[in-house]
Amino acid sequence: AKDGKVLSIDEDFATKILSEEAVTAICDMKMGEAEATAWGCDLTYDYVKINGDYRS
Repeated sequence: AKDGKVLSIDEDFATKILSEEAVTAICDMKMGEAEATAWGCDLTYDYVKINGDYRS
């Protein structure tokens, strides 16, 4: 998204990126120069089962 609006999605490119071992997401909040790193995973079987059938 940019400025609160959804951009077009290249599904083949997204599939390629998301198949990597690690994925980096950058979020520019336009609130200064602070920086942080967070690691997380919620890919349990049930999470994938529940959320894998639709797109938001």
